[in-house]
Amino acid sequence: LARISRSIGFEAFLAKKWTAEKRFGLEGVEMLIPCMKQVIDKSTEQGVECVVMGMPHRGRLNVLANVCRKPLEQILTQFAGLEAADEGSGDVKYHLGTYVERLNRATNRNIRLSVVANPSHLEAVNPVVEGKTRAEQFYRGDTEGKKAMSILLHGDAAFAGQGVVYETMHMAELPDYTTRGTIHIVANNQIGFTTDPRYSRSSPYCTDVGRVVNAPIFHVNADDPEAVMLVSNIAAEWRATWHKDVVIDLVGYRKHGHNEIDEPMFTQPIMYSIIKKHKNVLELYSEKLINEGVVTKEEVTAVIDKYEKI
Repeated sequence: LARISRSIGFEAFLAKKWTAEKRFGLEGVEMLIPCMKQVIDKSTEQGVECVVMGMPHRGRLNVLANVCRKPLEQILTQFAGLEAADEGSGDVKYHLGTYVERLNRATNRNIRLSVVANPSHLEAVNPVVEGKTRAEQFYRGDTEGKKAMSILLHGDAAFAGQGVVYETMHMAELPDYTTRGTIHIVANNQIGFTTDPRYSRSSPYCTDVGRVVNAPIFHVNADDPEAVMLVSNIAAEWRATWHKDVVIDLVGYRKHGHNEIDEPMFTQPIMYSIIKKHKNVLELYSEKLINEGVVTKEEVTAVIDKYEKI
């Protein structure tokens, strides 16, 4: 579509994202951040004022920094201070949530974003998010779900393996519980801790649980930014039009181990020998754009340097 204007805004998105922290990093599915931003931008265009998000640990720090714009000092002090004294001194940093109200630059409207604090129990946050969204809708007198909405992020193994996902899905259409459509984004890195998909579920896709409510499911390659943008737009519009659940299955990989200390070569030698050679999204996409003559090499480096300076 308006490919060129998109792509430049994109490079900026990706560059913003680039300083990924080293704890439960998103490396491999970095497109999650531009994807979420696009969903949120598109939804604010449709009139949404309040977005409640629930997510697992992978990439949480990135979401807090880049989607919610939580001040970097706050995040980084937690790195220095609370690391060793884990027991009893508050929660580990990738469990904490945030709440922020800011101007959405893409649409010039105020938007309230909140990320719900999540325990170690993956997916336990889903019903909490739905309840919080329902409450927002209730107190705004928002019967159609036009003002408040929920976004749930999932890991591929947890989405297929946790019963609470299915339970939450089934409440999606109940008159007393519905939040008029949730956007589920699955950061599918094709591995759960050390388990291959073929040992972790019986269905071909991890998103098949979404079929119980006949939700549309988009499988998209996380290394193809433009496809991801297209799907994010469709998902946001679907939710705004029909007020039903929708699932985005963002298929990527996991660059490091389960966290940055683990060495995945022991358990997935073949997969990781391929991943080691694989270029990241920013490199792939900037190469593509330079070859198409959309941007020059200098522009790309300028965008990257700009973020490094911050």
